Amino acid sequence: MTKVIRINRVGGPEVMELVDVDLAPPGPGEAQVRHGAIGLNFIDVYFRTGLYPQPLPGGLGMEGAGTVEAVGEGVTEVKVGDRVAYAGRPNGAYAEARNMPASQLLVLPEKIGFDTAAAMMLQGLTVQYLLHRTVHLKAGDTILFHAAAGGVGLIACQWAKVLGVTLIGTVGSDEKAALATENGADHVINYNRENFTERVREITGGKGVCAVYDSIGKDTFTASLDCLAPLGTMVSFGNASGPVPPFALSELANRGSLFITRPSLGAYMATREDLEAAAKSLFGVVNSGAVKIDVRQRYNLADVAQAHIDLEARKTTGSTIILP
Repeated sequence: MTKVIRINRVGGPEVMELVDVDLAPPGPGEAQVRHGAIGLNFIDVYFRTGLYPQPLPGGLGMEGAGTVEAVGEGVTEVKVGDRVAYAGRPNGAYAEARNMPASQLLVLPEKIGFDTAAAMMLQGLTVQYLLHRTVHLKAGDTILFHAAAGGVGLIACQWAKVLGVTLIGTVGSDEKAALATENGADHVINYNRENFTERVREITGGKGVCAVYDSIGKDTFTASLDCLAPLGTMVSFGNASGPVPPFALSELANRGSLFITRPSLGAYMATREDLEAAAKSLFGVVNSGAVKIDVRQRYNLADVAQAHIDLEARKTTGSTIILP
């Protein structure tokens, strides 16, 4: 028997139940992974609450790292004994072990342990495509990155430094401001004390930024548009405060012919070629030490409800993992 988290209905953290299941052998194209660590991400909350729908009953969790225990027919990407990690659908990483499509598994470099891997795959691959593909940033560019002290934010602060990009980060406390600064943010704005739009204009001499990366959603969307320079890009990649409400496209024209995009990991990692290229880029900056993955919270699988409570209350910083 294998312990897994299941939800039979959407709702608060209490809908997550720890149950025992019989784990079937991997099918064709699948590999069975015994988890060493599991990643916690805000997208898990979206699925739990029903903001992002999925068939029920179902699992949660999109990121994990562990050892391949068995492979199904036709699997060529990994073999038994490989240390692997993954990020993306299908949901179900909140488990001691699971079967995964082998095409989504990546063999880990020796220097990267399970805790680091589970904390960095979804967040690190997200930063990779945001900074390298969603907007083609170049040295000297200035960007605004919301939630700069979160798991994605801290990786972005460091990676922006590698690219020679000036990053302005927003945070909700002095403690988080210090953390973002330590990880390479050039300017940090505490949105509970300062108007971040006004501060961005001050920092940029009135020019605005070339891109805003916003995982907050409803609470920051309109003000973020006002931070952009003409022809700038609004990258809305999350909804921590709720979905962005409908708005008129003329708002983009009025602010200087802005661009807007709503990217997803699944679209950017849709092919094995794209996944391997992004992973190579991520593994490279982590192995070199240019980007350090900061695991600041650990919870046992049985305590995952508390992990969600803390995440939604914005009590967490950096990356969080679940231990099976």
